[in-house]
Amino acid sequence: MAFDRLPANITLDGLQSLVREGDLTSEELVYLCLDAMAERNGGPQGLNAVIEVNPDAAATAAVLDQERRAGHVRGPLHGIPVILKDNIDTGDHLHTSAGSLALAANYAARDAHLVRRLRHAGAVILGKAGMTEWANFMTEGMPNGYSSRGGQVLNACGPFDAGGSSSGSASAVSGELAPLAVGTETSGSILSPASQQGVVGIKPTLGYVSRSGVIPIAHSQDTAGPIARSVRDALALLRAMIGGDKRDPITYLGVSHPLPLQDDLQEDALQGRRFGVPRDYLGDLPVPLAAGFQAALQQLEQLGATVVDPAPIPSAGREWGDEVLFYEFKADLNAYLARTGPDVPAHSLRELIFFNERNRRLLLRYGQTLLLQAEATSGTLSDPAYLRARRRDLVWSRQEGIDHTLAALKLDALLFPNNYGADIAARAGYPSICVPAGTTSEGEPFALTFCGTAFAEAHLVQFAYSFEQATGARARMPLRHRKPL
Repeated sequence: MAFDRLPANITLDGLQSLVREGDLTSEELVYLCLDAMAERNGGPQGLNAVIEVNPDAAATAAVLDQERRAGHVRGPLHGIPVILKDNIDTGDHLHTSAGSLALAANYAARDAHLVRRLRHAGAVILGKAGMTEWANFMTEGMPNGYSSRGGQVLNACGPFDAGGSSSGSASAVSGELAPLAVGTETSGSILSPASQQGVVGIKPTLGYVSRSGVIPIAHSQDTAGPIARSVRDALALLRAMIGGDKRDPITYLGVSHPLPLQDDLQEDALQGRRFGVPRDYLGDLPVPLAAGFQAALQQLEQLGATVVDPAPIPSAGREWGDEVLFYEFKADLNAYLARTGPDVPAHSLRELIFFNERNRRLLLRYGQTLLLQAEATSGTLSDPAYLRARRRDLVWSRQEGIDHTLAALKLDALLFPNNYGADIAARAGYPSICVPAGTTSEGEPFALTFCGTAFAEAHLVQFAYSFEQATGARARMPLRHRKPL
């Protein structure tokens, strides 16, 4: 093996170049990732980003190396290790638990659709990432990245919030334990940890990535998405994940909206574009973040973009409720738990609540207030209260929200710091991409997030790539395991 560790910040292009030149095999790459985990993931000071490793990873990589030697390369993910959030089903030796000890014995019967797509693209499923338990829909006051099964995930960039709920996925990529990871988002759970840990995160339009085989919160907002160290890498991972799935018919909408290839990305994509800043939606930003965001806006203007500030959203300031999440969580989780095996002690939300109560010391360190609120609903998706709330969310987030502002001001996208726009985009089912923008005066990473209308990813990734190439902010991110830059 030519390396005892991977070069810092190496991307897919760099890895594939090393493999093509014979300096590295995919099997060796897997072992380098495992070495990095042994050094930085476990122990009192470890990131605790990865909670379980796939015992078949090295063997899978060896098979893919053999394919490559025979002249068959499946694409940019061929032989590349990928970490999955612990709420994504894998029909192998890995558990799928959503971070809960209640599902510690849960083996999925088959791969989630997105996992089948990744395997077909040649990715090596390396392991499962820690996460906020039940994707942060268990209780109020639970720290981001904490779960009863996995413990506390740490931020790879320093003593900051790890972000939630895909905290382990972001920490694994930022901390250079793996090149790529998959997270999931219902409202901010990709954008938050990616922003906090200086990596790229894409929350796709609902309909690009199949929801089948992912432990749910709410089907009207849930989606998986990529976390990577560059926009090119995130795009490659997203392209591999998308595709029509008969178990989730909404995915056939995404098939008709193809994404660009990595080589189609343009460094000058910001020139002549118009972006809006919804100040009435942001509220009072923390002073260090506000200063960093303002600097990022100035950089956009220097790169040839027009920033419309403010760009009012009509529905800003209204009383948004969470009824949709509570109703759908009960219905969707009951359906998932009903399919789990006999070793799982809870096959409904009600049984899960009782199991948690019986094991309060281990499972209820922070309570289960959200589980109780969801159980208190009818869980019936024909309930008038649910239907009214769902209709309200769609109108306020789309016609009186994102779409209105984009059209009225002739904007190409909206701009937010970190995950501040996650809620309205999630309710609309619309895409966002966050890209590292630097660190605050306190040393904490922050991101610039581009948000658009349905299936606007082809444009958003261009904007994010152009900003990334011009600023190079990721390369300057401090990491726990590196000396200060």
